[in-house]
Amino acid sequence: MTTSNASATLDLPLDMIIFGGAGDLSARKLLPALFMAHSHGNLPADTRILAIGRRDWTRDQYVGWMEEHSKPFIERKALEAPAWDRFLALFEYVRVDVDNAEDYARLAQASRPEVQRIFYLATSPELFTTICDNLAAHALIDTNSRVVLEKPLGHDLESARAINNSVGKHFAETQIYRIDHYLGKETVQNLMVLRFGNAIFGPLWQAPYIRSVQITVAETVGVGSRAGFYDQTGAMRDMVQNHLLQLLCIVAMEPPVSLDPDAVRDEKLKVLRSLRPMTADDLSRDTVRGQYTSGAVGGEPVKGYLEEDNVPKDSHAETFVALRAHINNWRWAHVPFFLRTGKRMGKKLSEIVIEFADLPFSIMPNSPCGPRNCGNRLVIQLQPAESIELQMLAKEPGSGMRTLPVNLNLDLEQAFTGRRAEAYERLLIDVVRGRLTHFMRRDELEAAWAWADPIIEGWKRAGDRPRPYTAGTFGPGASTALMARENMVWSEES
Repeated sequence: MTTSNASATLDLPLDMIIFGGAGDLSARKLLPALFMAHSHGNLPADTRILAIGRRDWTRDQYVGWMEEHSKPFIERKALEAPAWDRFLALFEYVRVDVDNAEDYARLAQASRPEVQRIFYLATSPELFTTICDNLAAHALIDTNSRVVLEKPLGHDLESARAINNSVGKHFAETQIYRIDHYLGKETVQNLMVLRFGNAIFGPLWQAPYIRSVQITVAETVGVGSRAGFYDQTGAMRDMVQNHLLQLLCIVAMEPPVSLDPDAVRDEKLKVLRSLRPMTADDLSRDTVRGQYTSGAVGGEPVKGYLEEDNVPKDSHAETFVALRAHINNWRWAHVPFFLRTGKRMGKKLSEIVIEFADLPFSIMPNSPCGPRNCGNRLVIQLQPAESIELQMLAKEPGSGMRTLPVNLNLDLEQAFTGRRAEAYERLLIDVVRGRLTHFMRRDELEAAWAWADPIIEGWKRAGDRPRPYTAGTFGPGASTALMARENMVWSEES
């Protein structure tokens, strides 16, 4: 295992080496993010990008593929011909069959000596061990190297540990960047400032002042070309175990002593280890699995999950999960955390809703506070727009003392008019600069799996099919009932 020397890399030339360089993730996310980072001067001056793929292509053929498959995902206003041409000049294409050890000699010859190498593994996690072993065998890993690991890191705790062990043989923990693009979103990072940079929220950010927390990540898309992968994964592994639990950690963590990466990640780990394990009774009462059926999204008819290409007709994979979680510590005792994610939902929405407790006694007549319209609520929206909204009660003009909810809005896009980097761009810049704060540490990943595994196994033992829900809705009716038992509703119903 090597040790990291981040400070020594700042002045080194950079070789960014992307395994899966001709894959869907590279086309849609990585290459556009690298283009924007390069256009705005956030890559070292002497940068090269080596795209690794199995196809027997020339460099010109790869560039042609980029023109067709990646260029459409770049902001049109940023795509000036000189900028695009300068970006293309950074690229080389190297044919490597990752399972063939001899092919890595071709990569070793293409990569320059005395550079910082960043290996981005945009491949199936099952290939991580093979790739890292062969990189080490060809002396491509040194103290200046870094490796970026795409999710999902394993399909359970055991497989996650195996991947961590195999990568950890060759890279120190400080060289490993486990990426979760939700941690690169501006509003997620702003949540740290909201919580720990403003005195007004500190005393109230705990029980009994907070009644509940909702975290929703809703998608309008179906499984599409990912059906083969998704059917073996499901929404719990694909979204809850990583994205939603990371958002939960940022909401629930204690104030770190500094913004040092390990100080932040230590506090997130404490939250994950404090999650109450779910019993069989908890699973039947506090979790809902769903699977979309045919319906309409955005006015267009769409197929049900079982009608999608490459999906078995008897599939039990869930495309929707809603659950109630609890954190066993003093700050959050008896505060339910409602987590929800799904495909083919009514609208694309990612948000965190902090529902503050009701007043112990209200002197206001006709107060609207109740399950569908409580007085104080903080809504942090991650997409489609990035905003922070505080709902309060105010007097309705001309009504005596009748109160109505009003919103104090902070539209981050209007408040800050400068360009806002996308999540992948921001995280790639962090990798280049050696900033680990917004990446998962090994013990975080394994603690998340340790909580999620028994839930998945419990569902498997029960053998129940996911509940059907019509595409274009917000999940099965049981999801609404889950909230109703607490005299609450999901935010879009309020």
